[in-house]
Amino acid sequence: MRPFKSFQTPDMKVYRIYVLLALALTVSSAGCKKILEPNNDDHSTFNRVYDDPSFAEGLLITAYTLIPTNDYKYDEVATDDAVTNDKFSDLMKMATGGWSALSNPENVWDNCNKAILYINRFLDVVDTVTWKRTNPQLNELYNRRLKGEAYALRGLFKYYLLRNHAGYDASGALLGFPIYDKFLSSEADFSQPRASFSESVKSAYADLDTSLRFLSADYGNLSDLNELPPGFGTITDIGDYNTVFGDVTQQRISGRHARALKARLALLAASPAFNEGNNVRLWEDAADYTAGLLDDIGGVGGLDPQGAGFYLKQQVDDANLTSGDKKDIGEILWRRPIYNNHQREQDNFPPSLYGNGEINPSQNLVDAFPMANGYPIDAQGSGYDPAKPYDNRDPRLSLYIVYNGSTMKGQTIGTAAGSGDDAIDNLQNGTRTGYYLRKLLREDVNVNPISISDQKHYNTHIRYTELFLNYAEAANEAWGPDGRGSHAYSAKDVIAAIRKRAGIAQPDNYLASIATQEDMRTLIRNERRLELCFEGFRFWDLRRWKADLTVPVKGVRISGGNYQYFTVEQRNYNNSYMHYGPVPDKEIVKFHLTQNKGW
Repeated sequence: MRPFKSFQTPDMKVYRIYVLLALALTVSSAGCKKILEPNNDDHSTFNRVYDDPSFAEGLLITAYTLIPTNDYKYDEVATDDAVTNDKFSDLMKMATGGWSALSNPENVWDNCNKAILYINRFLDVVDTVTWKRTNPQLNELYNRRLKGEAYALRGLFKYYLLRNHAGYDASGALLGFPIYDKFLSSEADFSQPRASFSESVKSAYADLDTSLRFLSADYGNLSDLNELPPGFGTITDIGDYNTVFGDVTQQRISGRHARALKARLALLAASPAFNEGNNVRLWEDAADYTAGLLDDIGGVGGLDPQGAGFYLKQQVDDANLTSGDKKDIGEILWRRPIYNNHQREQDNFPPSLYGNGEINPSQNLVDAFPMANGYPIDAQGSGYDPAKPYDNRDPRLSLYIVYNGSTMKGQTIGTAAGSGDDAIDNLQNGTRTGYYLRKLLREDVNVNPISISDQKHYNTHIRYTELFLNYAEAANEAWGPDGRGSHAYSAKDVIAAIRKRAGIAQPDNYLASIATQEDMRTLIRNERRLELCFEGFRFWDLRRWKADLTVPVKGVRISGGNYQYFTVEQRNYNNSYMHYGPVPDKEIVKFHLTQNKGW
């Protein structure tokens, strides 16, 4: 996939500072080179950060540009959910046997450590920068918010280092990352060993907890001092608060985002790949942290009725913070700013709509969608008809995937053999599986070269649907399908709400039949697979669950009304060690770090 590149939008003008910073500062990916120290001429030096607040803030903004979820990675093509028709895809090479410590498309080690370096440098100077010389209260508020953002972002990057690179070494020790919590100059010793996984988790938790001392839960203008959040009681001018924590700051990392990241980290730590001995307390922590966020929106009743189509026109228009009540839609906790573009559609529309059809959902994923009555297609009572495999299916199937006979942009898409540009036998850029992607695409985009038209899009960092599914998984492992702990809802309650929103016929008799923790686990994982498909979860979910990574990708060839299912692409992973990603080989060589077992 060709990712969207620009990070600038009207509702986040401050991101433009990065351009200035990039012209004036350089830092190596390992953090070993000094900030520019030019000869005595008229170039900017690092001392400018003390005199120019926007220049100083550029250190922090650089970290924002390195957040892994700034773009959709579409690494589902390296799982059993999809393949790509891009023959030069690094993800395809990885999935078919080319994954190594020297060649790793899932490497975030460099960018995350680079971001932490910038954050540490920012924290080193934040208290010495004059943010607002003429107003001491504004100066303190800017210092407070920016410091809070820095700690929250550092916790975020530590989470991704753990997700992508934590693992067991050859001796059986579970390792995390080297903990760099202070800025190191070029003379410093960077050959610090990897901390244990538990120490790394504690370090990330500490950053996220520290950020909560400084940040408000949410950003937005307040009317009077009585509305100030806890911890802001010394503020005497509501205008000053709004200047720093008001509408202009929305989409920067907030206290609520930091809490969500802590809950996400707790789920990772509780997962089978990292929770040796299945410590139930870790599952309880994950459920408790997540429930705190869900309770703030009314629990299960706060599930956004339109959340499954968060990328569609009405929802994107409603999420536009430059108009209306300045509040995001109910589905979104944190996202990228809105931008106008057509690249996503150009990459993934079927060829007959002038697209490249790059992401091809698998038959495996299609089969994971139940029938409209909620029963899996292979369950007794489902009513599944092999001769009409797309009839009476879960409505999410047609919402997310284009299959033979689907309508897109008012046009019927034929994927059957011999059916034209979109057919499975179109070897140029046709589907390899018999399916095309619909999720995340806007059909009101036109990619016809004669009359290209852009539409608004955004990428998500955290959706509430993810949090609901996180809670369901953790609550089931901690207390079983119907257990609630100290909360007002169970795992089954959450899944019931998600399936009802999806359009599963009510009453949901299949869900009602689920009685064991094991069966509920299977259902929760499947619902997660459907709801979060093509948002970058499947690759890492399979690994943290220690699931089978080698399930071949299936497709369908339709000819003369017959459905022939076949293997499209093998998955060449080693289940003995590839549930954990490698540390980059150059870091092993340069700093003598311990590599994860098998790599």
